[in-house]
Amino acid sequence: MNISLKDGSKIELPDQSSAKELAETLNLKGPSQALAVIINGKTCDLTTPLKSGDSIEFLSFEDTAGKEVFWHTSAHVLAQAILRLWPKAKPTIGPPIENGFYYDFADLEISEDDFPKIEKEIKAILKDNYVSERTKFKNKEEAIEYFKENPYKIELINSFDPSDELTGYTQGEFFDLCRGPHLPRLGKIKAFKILKTSGAYWRGDSQNTMLTRIYGISYPDRDQLKEYLHMLEEAKKRDHRVLGNQLDLFSMKEVAAGMPFIHPKGTIIWNALTDYLRELLAKGDYVEIRTPALMSRELWERSGHWENYRENMFTSEIENHDFAIKPMNCPGCMLYYKGKTHSYRDLPYRVSEIGNVHRYEPSGALSGLFRVRSFHQDDAHVFMKPEDIEDEVIAILNFADELYKTFGLNYHLELSTRPEKNTIGSDEEWEMATQGLKNALDKWGHTYKINEGDGAFYGPKIDFHIRDAIGRTWQCGTVQLDNALPRRFELEYTANDGSRQRPVMLHRAIFGSIERFFGILIEHFAGKFPLWLSPEQIRILNVADRHLPYGEMLHKKFTDAGFHCTLDKANESISKKVRNAQLQKINYILTIGDKEMENGSVNVRTRDNIVHGEMEIDPFISILQKEKSSRSLTSGI
Repeated sequence: MNISLKDGSKIELPDQSSAKELAETLNLKGPSQALAVIINGKTCDLTTPLKSGDSIEFLSFEDTAGKEVFWHTSAHVLAQAILRLWPKAKPTIGPPIENGFYYDFADLEISEDDFPKIEKEIKAILKDNYVSERTKFKNKEEAIEYFKENPYKIELINSFDPSDELTGYTQGEFFDLCRGPHLPRLGKIKAFKILKTSGAYWRGDSQNTMLTRIYGISYPDRDQLKEYLHMLEEAKKRDHRVLGNQLDLFSMKEVAAGMPFIHPKGTIIWNALTDYLRELLAKGDYVEIRTPALMSRELWERSGHWENYRENMFTSEIENHDFAIKPMNCPGCMLYYKGKTHSYRDLPYRVSEIGNVHRYEPSGALSGLFRVRSFHQDDAHVFMKPEDIEDEVIAILNFADELYKTFGLNYHLELSTRPEKNTIGSDEEWEMATQGLKNALDKWGHTYKINEGDGAFYGPKIDFHIRDAIGRTWQCGTVQLDNALPRRFELEYTANDGSRQRPVMLHRAIFGSIERFFGILIEHFAGKFPLWLSPEQIRILNVADRHLPYGEMLHKKFTDAGFHCTLDKANESISKKVRNAQLQKINYILTIGDKEMENGSVNVRTRDNIVHGEMEIDPFISILQKEKSSRSLTSGI
């Protein structure tokens, strides 16, 4: 039989050959190779038999789907080890997550002191290199009978659609309910680490039982685990919540859970970010608007949010009428567009709004600036003709590329297509939208990944996943094509033939949430902001009180030149003042004594303790102005 491979080549195999036998033929035997297989678009175990004409793609650890198979199998290994050590524990669910996996257990109490013995048991399981074997239940009744001692599994089984296939996987003595696929053998897992444990409500509902959640990570190579653990240590040092407090940038208060207080120094950074954003908006020919935070129920019913998003909205009743604080800016922008008459000559029409939105998040999910209830989105909505899609998407891609590169952030792109269920719009609209985004990406030339079925319910989208200084990725920017809101709000423009036509609309955000992007930058730069972003760019240190008048004059000179400058008048030693300035991660630390006062100079040191020595004032200011205006990421000295 003939099998087609991803690269378009074909290979002949004996009839009834499995994907595993094909992998062996192709010498895909390494721990990170051939973890599972995609057969004609469906992800399967390697034991799956092949048919002539099948199209095959093997998943490796480099693939997101490959990691998911690897980590889901690893979650079963964790559960197997737990049941060997605590036989009365009840496994519930154990999914892969962005980095690693977790498994939730009922009737289990452990602490970090138990991690070494769990890991020892895991090593024994991996050494036995069990085969993962898939079993199919005849029906729900058979599955329920098997898990009759575990009410959590029974609840899961009863929640499945009657048409769903019920399967489980065996490895050694352990069997668990699972859709799969799984690794062919456990020996592919070469490195395994228990990371932490916490409490978690069953199915995320605070009304349900509190379970014990155990997080873990695994790799097909020990060096990869070492790199990941090193990254975790580095991430602890960069924690934006710690640095935000240390550098006096922001705080969180109990009286407004999940709603950040941005301090004066944080506001300096905030303003630098939004000023830069507005420069790019002006260059891109955007207009900027502001829309109300509180709008009536009728608007949210029209937009669809009242029906589909109400549980995430903050609502209020005023004079027997329902209102909601906006969870997104889009409906207000629709009303703005609808309030004017538009011609095809006006399009594309680019409307931006840096709007403060509010969304309900459970208190347990809140996390510094990364997960909040109140945040600002750098939204924009581009209204256009269908033939404008490609050019407008490319313009947004260029906009985002310029912005991210300014911060030294690399990124990758993902194109998400139409979900299988619960979408709105015709097949023709989806085809036009998806092809428009794809054509733009192809023309732009940046590589991208396709996420089949992961688009929004109203249209396909392009997401930007930025990579920070220690290799973590964050989904920030997005470009989404939407035909739904223009239809719901009956938006129109006059075409060149005089007919009334409905515009196509792009949603786009580049920062995403400004608060979240601020937090990412704190960690990306480890608090050491480049000069143009820094809330305190220069600190002057006087050796003795007699140097203070000279220090006051310098402070005014630097401030008048547009720099955030302070004068440390504290009655402390210079070494302590220098140390304090370095802890505050101030870009330039200037020491003044008798010599500097006599020569009209400053002694320059950077926060990394590199001493540049004595420099004349005006040339030094010129260097700093060039560094600031160019938005350089490195010192100009």
